[in-house]
Amino acid sequence: MSTPTLRLALAQLNFFVGDVAGNTQRVLDTVADARERLQADVALFPELTLCGYPPEDLLFHKGMRRQVAAAVERVRSETRGISVVVGYPEYAEDGTFNSAIMVRDGQTLANYRKQELPNYAVFDEKRYFEHGKNTCIVELNGIRTAILICEDIWKPNPARAAKAAGAQLLVVINGSPYSLDYQSRRENVVRERIRDVKLPVVYLNMVGGQDELVFDGGSFVMNADGDVVRRAVHFEEDVFAVEIDLVGDRAVPRPGPIQPPQSDEASVYNALVLGVRDYVRKHGFPGVVLGLSGGIDSALTLAIAVDALGAERVRAVMMPSRYTSEMSLEDAAVQAKQLGARYDVIPIEGMFEAALTALKDVFEGRAPDATEENIQSRCRGLLLMAISNKTGRMVLTTGNNSEMAVGYATLYGDMAGGFAPIKDCSKLFVYRLAKYRNSISPAIPERVLERPPSAELRADQKDSDSLPPYEVLDPILELFIEDDLSVDEITERGFDRATVGRVLEMVKRNEYKRRQAPPGVRISDRAFGRDWRYPITSGYRAR
Repeated sequence: MSTPTLRLALAQLNFFVGDVAGNTQRVLDTVADARERLQADVALFPELTLCGYPPEDLLFHKGMRRQVAAAVERVRSETRGISVVVGYPEYAEDGTFNSAIMVRDGQTLANYRKQELPNYAVFDEKRYFEHGKNTCIVELNGIRTAILICEDIWKPNPARAAKAAGAQLLVVINGSPYSLDYQSRRENVVRERIRDVKLPVVYLNMVGGQDELVFDGGSFVMNADGDVVRRAVHFEEDVFAVEIDLVGDRAVPRPGPIQPPQSDEASVYNALVLGVRDYVRKHGFPGVVLGLSGGIDSALTLAIAVDALGAERVRAVMMPSRYTSEMSLEDAAVQAKQLGARYDVIPIEGMFEAALTALKDVFEGRAPDATEENIQSRCRGLLLMAISNKTGRMVLTTGNNSEMAVGYATLYGDMAGGFAPIKDCSKLFVYRLAKYRNSISPAIPERVLERPPSAELRADQKDSDSLPPYEVLDPILELFIEDDLSVDEITERGFDRATVGRVLEMVKRNEYKRRQAPPGVRISDRAFGRDWRYPITSGYRAR
């Protein structure tokens, strides 16, 4: 007597938020592939596949409701010879739900409503959805299979309820965004659930960039002992088969290829590349333009852009002023040539001098200060935006997280642009990423990594003139931004109290700048953007 086997096709794919028709066609094309090439019994798709994830306030639009209803009907009516589980927003009389529907041969076999709704960090699901209340178990080739959605596996009750209802296998569809080391946390959480309920888990995640978020794939299968027996690629699409045998009354996943975990630098770099690629592609820009200064931040940004889009779609512009060093000119030219990007040199001296002349009477009697530095930065921003307007290319800004935190950037100058790839990378991590990229192939001149960082907006300027050393600044910022520690608590970690107080005051004072900054790829647990909600106007004093 042969052992019953369930063959699942996991569709780790990149869907487009709001493109219901395009997502639906992608589902149907993948279903046909899963049926014919993979000979699958069931095709699984990620959370909220039909509308894309996260759809945010698009869910309130009546047109979205009509399009989703039509999409569900199309998937149901056009699916033949294979079962399909697909995530979608369910608009019902008793509310809107984050749901998964299972269809086959024109029939609805099951419908599951997500029970646990995350409402922390980047998640805001209680704004849109009601809690589901019921367990959903379907028998697939003799295996009683429970369907769960993302947060359901992070909390114990849904898995316990499924076990109590007789489930032999847990299938979880997800929209789980990337942050550093998040794959290991996902797997540890699933392993904890498995220790509790003693059931194997099939975990399907989506892949792709959506505004600040990147979804990194890494779908996996764990057996009832908590061992990973299959892991998909990270940051790439993949449609692959997983086989589950019924041995006695136990569901036993068959082992398959296990992709190894990536290093911190590799995973962050790949996240940045995917985030830039999808932001540019999904917005339909023909390419990007960025200012190349000869410094480390713009050097890394250029490498990311070329890796994401190809050199032919990237334009780098050096805009020297009277303070730009010969070393910066040389290094920028070398890097652009090395990476094959178009490279232009447009001096700003004339613009800068014209601005100073126009403002001469207003500035009379006042010593030069940051005002003149900001004018140079805004001259460059004007040129980049002009190139963007004329060519249709989007401007990439090059500021890092350390600068964004303390306001070491010029509003309407180097902050002007459409997307900020390294916005969530600290200065110290920028250097780590640059070294990682150079380990693949030469991309960033070694001298750029070795020289002291400088904005080159006044004579002999160094970042350390205005900021604590990054070896001090970055740890303080991490403790404040990600851990919410007070001045006293950070000082107890060995930092100078006056320095801590100064840094935290700069962070608070520059919230108005961050609100006007372009979005950028989120790689930390708390990035400036959708999961940072400090007031602009505040009398709070950090203590």
